[in-house]
Amino acid sequence: MAAYPRTRAARRGAGPTPSRPTPTRPQPPAAVTSVAPAPAEAPEADHYQAANRRFLAALGVATHGMSPISLYEAWLDWWLHLAVAPGKQAQIGVKAIEKWVRLRRYLGECALKGECAERCIVPLAQDRRFDDPAWCRFPFNLMSQSFLLSQQWWHNTTTHVPGVTARHARLVDFYSRQFLDMLSPSNFPFTNPVVIERTAEAGGTNLVRGFGRFVADAAKALAGTNGAADSDFKVGANLAVTPGAVIFRNELIELIQYRPTTGKVRPEPVLIVPAWIMKYYILDLQQHNSMIRYLVDQGFTVFCISWRNPGPEMRETSLDDYRRLGVMAALEAVQSVTASPKVHAVGYCLGGTLLTIAAAAMARDGDKRLATVSLFAAQVDFEEPGEIGLFIDESQVTFLEGVMSASGYLDQRQMAGTFRMLRSQDLVWSRLVSEYLMGDSQPMTDLMTWNADATRMPYRMHSQYLRQLFLNNDLAQARYMVDGRRIHVEDIDVPVFAVGTVTDHVAPWRSVFKLTHLLDTDVDFVLTSGGHNAGIVSEPGHPNRSFRRLEYRHGEPHADPDTWLHGARQEEGSWWPAWAEWLAARSEEPMELPTMGSRACPPLCEAPGTYVLQP
Repeated sequence: MAAYPRTRAARRGAGPTPSRPTPTRPQPPAAVTSVAPAPAEAPEADHYQAANRRFLAALGVATHGMSPISLYEAWLDWWLHLAVAPGKQAQIGVKAIEKWVRLRRYLGECALKGECAERCIVPLAQDRRFDDPAWCRFPFNLMSQSFLLSQQWWHNTTTHVPGVTARHARLVDFYSRQFLDMLSPSNFPFTNPVVIERTAEAGGTNLVRGFGRFVADAAKALAGTNGAADSDFKVGANLAVTPGAVIFRNELIELIQYRPTTGKVRPEPVLIVPAWIMKYYILDLQQHNSMIRYLVDQGFTVFCISWRNPGPEMRETSLDDYRRLGVMAALEAVQSVTASPKVHAVGYCLGGTLLTIAAAAMARDGDKRLATVSLFAAQVDFEEPGEIGLFIDESQVTFLEGVMSASGYLDQRQMAGTFRMLRSQDLVWSRLVSEYLMGDSQPMTDLMTWNADATRMPYRMHSQYLRQLFLNNDLAQARYMVDGRRIHVEDIDVPVFAVGTVTDHVAPWRSVFKLTHLLDTDVDFVLTSGGHNAGIVSEPGHPNRSFRRLEYRHGEPHADPDTWLHGARQEEGSWWPAWAEWLAARSEEPMELPTMGSRACPPLCEAPGTYVLQP
């Protein structure tokens, strides 16, 4: 884990701390404003650059937005260094012989003991492909054991090669694992004993049903439609049904105010900033698992941003436009309705990163309107982004910029393949076996319906996000500029509640944990079971949920994440009540209910609004 300077002066470098100007409060926003495209940072100087981007855009159609050059560099780096490492070559040769001996010994024991023979290699805990007892019978036991041994050998071969960069080694190991997963005997009807048994029992009708589903899915993919259209869950009908009204709209956001369900409410409203890579209603699924409904029932006045799904006309919308016309415009609207001097701000995923940028800029300028900041699965330091970082380098970003230049945006479907690769066993191959080979139907859940409801990201904004935050790590390194001046996340001096999830492939929890080092304020960190989405949608009563909590107070020694994890007490159940208690402890006593909307921000339509319905 990277070391962080312990003082603000050390992080900022030499020189005096700049004075903070007295903040000026703008007038409440009008009901509708327009997004004025900012001038391009680097307009094309000639037709050569345009030709480059057109070629990359055409190539991106064939590669689904992935840079083949980035992958080629990784494999070449690995192969060349392996070629000049005779010790490593000898090691993997010995490993191959050892595994062959283990397999022969296993076959001998099988001949003597039958299915009772102890396996020579045990799958990883998360690998459930060979759990069925049918895999213990010959020849399927030979297939599964030889496959797992081969997979282990390839891991030995692709890792710890002297001279290979760490990123290239991880990339080669990742793609070799993806290729081997494709060849697993569990994926083919004649080598999977469970499929063979089902086919014999059903007279082959399972394969007929599976083929029908495959054809239907292929047709949807060619037509560009998603599974949300076929789901029984519909936005406004049985999803996103918490009562409320849109009280502000501009060309980037709709702001929803939710109707209270208690006689009195806390005077400090809650403003939720979701990510624009997803539609906001992941936080308002059904009544029983809606975080928004839960907060309303706890006596809070809740507002939530619903982002517009951008098209080509928003190609020049910048990351700072999202801050100004999103977070800051919403904050003004919230205060015009509640007249509260303080607001609890909440950010999820990219929304949390954007909220951190806004909060740091406000702190720099002496703007004291935030009471607390809550960040859910949100990264601020991108030095260790997890496996998703394998797909982000200079080559890949340049490639994506070429792809986005043609359409003016990046479609979420182009990103979906990357996220599926991160969990290919669960999201790709297990579905292939279950639906196409076994013929089982997998009903759409509320979370699956939301996940299929695709969104887009403007060309300029996404390019800035990838370059400034992912590649350059400007935010954590105090190089990020707002209004022409640098911001420093350590200027944020309000209490922070941060949530990481155990199996997060997008914002790994150890990366989120760095907030306890980066911020010069009190940070309550919660590590909850589940992944990037399911760990956040973790309502009370949800089975098999637990969390651990660190209450870091500014000035105390900083904890090491792994040392803390080893000694932290696990609490069963949802982390939502702990967060609600944390918010209540930093709020004033309940008071009379606010009005729905205000003169400056009158109700425009009922929730969930119109932007969330945009295809």
